[in-house]
Amino acid sequence: MKNALKTIAILLILMGTALAQGTYKFQPPIEARAINLLHENHFLFKDLNKNKKLDIYEDWRQPVDKRIENLVSQMTVEEKVGMLLINTLNAGEKGKLTDGAVDFIENQKMTRFIFRNTIQDNPVNTGAANGFAGTQITPFDAAQFMNSVQELTERSRLGIPAMFKSNSRNHMEYDARAGINVESGSFSSWPKESGLAATRDMELIADFAKIMAEEWNAIGLRGMYGYMADLSTEPRWYRVHETFTEDSELASNIITVLIKNLQGEMLNSKSIALTIKHFPGGGPQEGGGDPHYAFGKNQVYPAGKFDYHLAPFKAAVDAGASSIMAYYGIPVGQPYMPNTVGMAFSKGILTDLLRTKLGFKGYVNSDTGIIGDRAWGLEDKSVDEQILIALDAGTDILSGFNNNKQILDLVKSGKLSESRVNLSVKRLLKEQFELGLFENPYVDPNRAAYVVGNPSFQRKADLAQRKSIVLLQNKMTLPLSQPNGKDTLRIFTMGMNTALFKDRAWANFKVTSGDYNKTKGETLPSIKKETDYAIIRIQVTTDGGSDRRFGGASPDELNFLSFSEMAKSKSWKISPSLSDIQTIMKTVGFDKTILSIDFRQPYVLDEASGVLNAAGILATFGVSDAAVMDIIMGKFKPTGKLPFALAKTTSAIVDQDPDAPGYPAKDSLFPFGFGLTYK
Repeated sequence: MKNALKTIAILLILMGTALAQGTYKFQPPIEARAINLLHENHFLFKDLNKNKKLDIYEDWRQPVDKRIENLVSQMTVEEKVGMLLINTLNAGEKGKLTDGAVDFIENQKMTRFIFRNTIQDNPVNTGAANGFAGTQITPFDAAQFMNSVQELTERSRLGIPAMFKSNSRNHMEYDARAGINVESGSFSSWPKESGLAATRDMELIADFAKIMAEEWNAIGLRGMYGYMADLSTEPRWYRVHETFTEDSELASNIITVLIKNLQGEMLNSKSIALTIKHFPGGGPQEGGGDPHYAFGKNQVYPAGKFDYHLAPFKAAVDAGASSIMAYYGIPVGQPYMPNTVGMAFSKGILTDLLRTKLGFKGYVNSDTGIIGDRAWGLEDKSVDEQILIALDAGTDILSGFNNNKQILDLVKSGKLSESRVNLSVKRLLKEQFELGLFENPYVDPNRAAYVVGNPSFQRKADLAQRKSIVLLQNKMTLPLSQPNGKDTLRIFTMGMNTALFKDRAWANFKVTSGDYNKTKGETLPSIKKETDYAIIRIQVTTDGGSDRRFGGASPDELNFLSFSEMAKSKSWKISPSLSDIQTIMKTVGFDKTILSIDFRQPYVLDEASGVLNAAGILATFGVSDAAVMDIIMGKFKPTGKLPFALAKTTSAIVDQDPDAPGYPAKDSLFPFGFGLTYK
């Protein structure tokens, strides 16, 4: 009896702490829904394989390596192959289990899935369709869905738990695209990655990681496709908006902080396992093209900065990154062979560089769709050949692929050895054991409903938003003076939600919105002469179309990064339009116009566009209207520093080597690290 009470006491203590490594000295929390529990020496274990006896892999007291060896020895080749597959698995309407989930688990023997549903407290898009982006569901629904998938995997022959991953979903995102990122929805909404870097506040970034981990854990998400250790040295590359900075050292520091606070010093029952991408450093794209598309498949290093881009990945390996994602791009001219195929197919990149030189011990996760769709350099090869080359190079799991039979047939034919499959399976299982999924993969949906995006988390995120804003130009007396008594400040806005100004704090403000719907035949509203200031928030997006669904400009317009060029293009969209911006500035007065520009990419503030005539210019990286107004009114002093340099002209970008950070002084409008503040 005393021993039992002691065990319970220890269990209660451990419930609030991280349980490390998948090997426990004391009883960890155990939950089973579809199988029986085993009792031995007052301890509980899960009878995952339903044989009514305790196997080594079910025994949480055993070292992880022994548990893995025992489990692998019991797996069929079909089950092993299933572990090499990962693909999108979204919840159905209101978090319901889908037919796709049943097929993936029961037929394809998969245990890893990419979750893309947007989480909203009050879902709007609630259709039953389970497409790539999925339907909107609540935090409660998400937790219920993941629990139901875990229960389904628990019923499988060996009861191997599921591992859910997601792209980033904790950032204020104006143009979220499935396969790239997910809008924050109910989750705490922080500035974009570049905005976090702009804060230069590592303690705040650590807080971000800890909060993100708690929110993701609450719904059952235990892994991330991220973060990106890529550098923003090529402004034309569409995915700059997911990078932190052009500076290798700063990126290395941020990646280290994220790994240490999302994973912990070692993976444990509260960790979010990271898949750091895109090895060995996306960013130096030839001509600025994105390798999701054939026109962007080459990565080039004319400045000889390969190691500069590699450094953040070395930091990730040293910090203990659970997995690494190799990029689609071809490492043109590099000594790691073959250098004529995508990174996931290059043994020189994945084995010689990543494993031998950098000492990486985790698993290599391919980018989504390398088999068939984006097998650059191997387009003429069959799917079978592409799979064999990828696995031989060192890739362990194929993202976006779910055909068990195709790989199984390769093993049966002798083209793929079972020993090679075993190697990947062991690497993958290590993560699932260390995360504690074999003991308890379930979450409390009711807790998820109040943990995700709770006010205390968002308050910290709001601070990060304000600290991320960079004051680029201040030709006026910013901050504006707060009107007192009967005074009124008359403001004309565009790109802002005027609902903000209905709060009592803005009682002395008279705000007129200039936003209008052109498709309905509306035009820019008239601007009253007594207007004191114009505040315009500017967003730039790209019209990807069906051939560029992941985003980015058309290949013939990649160089159009200046506002003048973007305004005349077909694939770029400035909102509000440049002509409206110019009209407002001339009407209200350049000296009374404040521009807040969201830099998804390092755009060019060219003289011809007139944007530099504005008295005040703020650089933002995903922030709320409230954050912008707090800077403008001086409620918060600007402290942000540019995470990347801004060029004076488009030609400076085109002429600059894509692997080199910054520009010569003569070509630099605002250098890396620039940022004004108030006295």
